[in-house]
Amino acid sequence: MLNSTNKENCDKYRPEKEYTNIEVLLDNLPYIFMGIIGAAINLIIFKISFLGIGLSFLYIAYTILGAIWIMIFVCPYCQYFDTSFCPCGYGKISSRFKEKHPETMFSKKFKKHIPFIVPLWIIPLLEGGVYLFLDYNLTLLILVIAFVINSYIILPLLARIYGCGHCPQKDDCPWMFQMKPSINNP
Repeated sequence: MLNSTNKENCDKYRPEKEYTNIEVLLDNLPYIFMGIIGAAINLIIFKISFLGIGLSFLYIAYTILGAIWIMIFVCPYCQYFDTSFCPCGYGKISSRFKEKHPETMFSKKFKKHIPFIVPLWIIPLLEGGVYLFLDYNLTLLILVIAFVINSYIILPLLARIYGCGHCPQKDDCPWMFQMKPSINNP
């Protein structure tokens, strides 16, 4: 059996590295774009009305709140809390809100709090799909396709390869553990 958690066997592992602000920004761009595209979907659905603008701002606020939620309830349990070794930069920001907690609780806290941000991936897709069915609009179709490509392909792929893929905490991360291939010998 190949031990997939062995760092020597993982071609994506690299030694601890301090991330620059530019690298942190690049790691967060797909999440930022998800918030912007999700907000734009509401603007198109509600024809840039008061309701559309309000829902767009709510979605952007939820996107920001989702990142802060993770920083407050998950990051303090990461071994790279308050360091520049965190690819997404959340660990540094998190230290301004909370103090360090036991790293052994990281996996449990991650599983408990990640569902808070999952609706960010569902709401625009659901809204866009329903409104496309009810009243087809080419601009809305383009935004929904852009949302799907960014949020369901680019964001997870970049996270898997770059951000999470290089995170030293990945061996204790439930999301990365789910994505690891295991090869069993008969």
